Amino acid sequence: MSTTAGQIIKCKAAVAWEAGKPLVIEEIEVAPPLAGEVRLKILFTSLCHTDVYFWEAKGQTPVFPRILGHEAGGIVESVGEGVTHVKPGDHALPVFTGECGECPHCKSEESNMCDLLRINTDRGVMIGDGKSRFSKNGQPIFHFVGTSTFSEYTVVHAGCVAKIDPAAPLDKVCVLSCGICTGFGATVNVAKPKPGSSVAVFGLGAVGLAAAEGARVSGASRIIGVDLVSSRFELAKKFGVNEFVNPKDHDKPVQEVIAEMTNGGVDRAVECTGSIQAMISAFECVHDGWGVAVLVGVPNKDDAFKTHPINFLNERTLKGTFYGNYKPRSDLPSVVDQYMKGELEVDKFITHSVPFSEINKAFDLMLKGESIRCIIRMQD
Repeated sequence: MSTTAGQIIKCKAAVAWEAGKPLVIEEIEVAPPLAGEVRLKILFTSLCHTDVYFWEAKGQTPVFPRILGHEAGGIVESVGEGVTHVKPGDHALPVFTGECGECPHCKSEESNMCDLLRINTDRGVMIGDGKSRFSKNGQPIFHFVGTSTFSEYTVVHAGCVAKIDPAAPLDKVCVLSCGICTGFGATVNVAKPKPGSSVAVFGLGAVGLAAAEGARVSGASRIIGVDLVSSRFELAKKFGVNEFVNPKDHDKPVQEVIAEMTNGGVDRAVECTGSIQAMISAFECVHDGWGVAVLVGVPNKDDAFKTHPINFLNERTLKGTFYGNYKPRSDLPSVVDQYMKGELEVDKFITHSVPFSEINKAFDLMLKGESIRCIIRMQD
């Protein structure tokens, strides 16, 4: 039993007090977990573009003050009543989407969209009692997608906690709790390209590179990277991308460019930007008759997807996915095992590392397009 179990823990957290303003390292109080919850000591967290997106809050509902962060690895500090699949001392990854194990989605082999724990970006409280576990001087601080890993301690619903091999390096596998699995799974689990096929990947950030890696592992022969930043192509070659298209270099829609390059369209397309135009282009660039496009990026809340219905009637398929169709508790441990066996490369996604006190530097690196994943060392 943890010596702090059942007690309020005082710790440091990076608080976003308002949209777009630098995070502030504050001493906060973290309440103990209630029934069905887990309190984690976060050792390493990573900055994902989704954190930046909701920090900027330009196209999303602003929820502040808030503790962001959702890619992380840590150790279970204590558990609430009824939690049996993890215990204090276990190594674990918190995940922004969950697995209650009881709903129709969890019982389905086809879905990871848990009825109880699917992602909710507007909710800033725990689902058990509708309250936050974070506070400063009595003022509640909101949660973010059920994880809030930019804190030395966080409280998460037990269904969003995956127990993993304690030998796995948390400073590496923490990135599997969002971006890498999201992109890799979007390709291998949802798009499912066949050996020798063609795949277009829109957006060559961490998620897009993971999608490209999935295409490479699947045996795709043509992997076309689409990005507005041409300098990303050189790095993308390490992930299997062998052709590159910058939409700004052409005077026609990029879907037309790709269709011309591929004699009618690619077999599969994976969109990893959140841009509504990229989503439309990804769908319209797949080949009629068998083409499949998979949407991964998070759109602005007011966006609307517009395409001509004939594109569907001509047997193009449009799919969406969260977290690469992986079930967090059931599937994530085996993905970590893949990494441990050398079957899945993760280290090449990690380009920077900073101590927790310099977390704003991680934001700067991502905003400048200089980092794929920046690991934040929480205990430095």
